[in-house]
Amino acid sequence: MNLTGVLFFPVTPFGPDGRLAGDVLAEHIAAGLRHGPGGVFVACGTGEFSALSEAEHARAVQIATATAAGRVPVVAGAGGPLGAALAQARAARDAGAGGLLLMPPYLAKGPRYVEYVRAIAAVGLPIIVYARDAVVLEPEDVAELAEIPGVVGLKDGIGDIDRIQRIVLAAKPGFTFFNGLPTAELTMPAYRAIGVTLYSSAVFAFAPEIALAFLNGHDRLLTDFYAPLARLRSRVPGYAVSLVKAGVRLRGLDVGPVRPPLTDLSPDHLDELDGLIKTGLSLL
Repeated sequence: MNLTGVLFFPVTPFGPDGRLAGDVLAEHIAAGLRHGPGGVFVACGTGEFSALSEAEHARAVQIATATAAGRVPVVAGAGGPLGAALAQARAARDAGAGGLLLMPPYLAKGPRYVEYVRAIAAVGLPIIVYARDAVVLEPEDVAELAEIPGVVGLKDGIGDIDRIQRIVLAAKPGFTFFNGLPTAELTMPAYRAIGVTLYSSAVFAFAPEIALAFLNGHDRLLTDFYAPLARLRSRVPGYAVSLVKAGVRLRGLDVGPVRPPLTDLSPDHLDELDGLIKTGLSLL
């Protein structure tokens, strides 16, 4: 799986009736593709993976693959209970996805986590393991996972630079790593220093101009846009997703609210986000 540049994690739009809005999702992904992301990660964390039914998940992946039409890799979220993860993996394979981002299962990490990964890898799609929450991996864990056919990378959502440096140094050639922390741009100087250059960009979903400017070296965005955005994100649990969805709405595409247990932004926080987006765009 060849991933480059900024990785695009689209939101999952919901209509006034609460159902997945497929036409809006296609429009959202098409708009992002015009800015040249290195890959589209659909129905993942920013896409409210945990709030989607298996049917909604399958439809979102179908829309993403049809919209991308082979221009960039499409990676689908999968995870949770083993049966659900297998169903999601098979649906993603049948829809033509290029890989899976493996979300942490319930009560992970157990001593048989490697067998969980092995079972899903048997579906036949390349897998990027997402290390976050209870899935905290040491170099020897990643080395064991990398021996499973189809396990091709690691998304780090832990942020322990010492641990990820040891993992990178011990990894086999060609294994893919990327920074998966919320507002990943804020920590990219540290990740680049240890050889991890790929990252997921939540900002790309609502302000791709800003995300690409940062990728190309616009350092002032770090202090004047990303740092205050991270402070806003930290005020309410779940805002890492809610902020992104609100940002997409503020830029003119009605993607609806977030689903429970997430909560949408308060009016004051929405105004603050609007001001930050305007500040970021003005810096360009």
